[in-house]
Amino acid sequence: MDALLLQDLYKIYKEGDIETVALRGAGLYLQPGEFVAITGRSGAGKTTLLNLVGGLAVPSAGRVVVGGTDIARLNERDRAAFRRQSIGIVFQDANLIPFLSALENATLPMQAAGRPRAAARARELLAEVGLAERSGHKPGMLSGGERQRVAIAVALANEPSLLLADELTGELDSATADHVMALLAGLNASRHLTLLVVTHNKEVAARAGRQVRIADGQLFDDGDATGARLPVNEAEHV
Repeated sequence: MDALLLQDLYKIYKEGDIETVALRGAGLYLQPGEFVAITGRSGAGKTTLLNLVGGLAVPSAGRVVVGGTDIARLNERDRAAFRRQSIGIVFQDANLIPFLSALENATLPMQAAGRPRAAARARELLAEVGLAERSGHKPGMLSGGERQRVAIAVALANEPSLLLADELTGELDSATADHVMALLAGLNASRHLTLLVVTHNKEVAARAGRQVRIADGQLFDDGDATGARLPVNEAEHV
């Protein structure tokens, strides 16, 4: 079973009589444990695509299948429940609750899901991302890279099968960005975690096992080390 399958995906925004087509028949598949980077110019639709995959928005047409479940067909409540259980998302601004400590931020998703040992598990996650000694600090007391590492711990809290990252190094200096990406690559390898990263940074994208380019509302597979190129939206994949 694919970790992610997008088929004939469209997203059309309407404002009055004006329609903007952000995605037009896009397709993509990720195998379990794969690390894929989505690249493209600003405004090409990278964030729109990630929002659809994460269940934060619904497509105008097409399928978004995560681990065998077409989340585009779920109602808002069921989609939120599925996202909480199966999808982790790391945003560019970390999206942490400012008045909670790193430990409390990492604990919250597990408490919401009713999982046991939430605090103990949160401590383990913070240790895994190298922040055991900073667990009592609130986001304002942490560096940009530390906030992103807390955000990764939060995203991993409910043991998702798919982790999404939206320009997570965009506000970081090159050394810190490299450290954060090394952490994600390590998690991908050690946990066999399926990872989809949206980025405009070529160095970040180069860490992925496969790069997919978004242009004109479609996705094009720029291949792996073989350099194969394939317009993914035209691929026949079942």
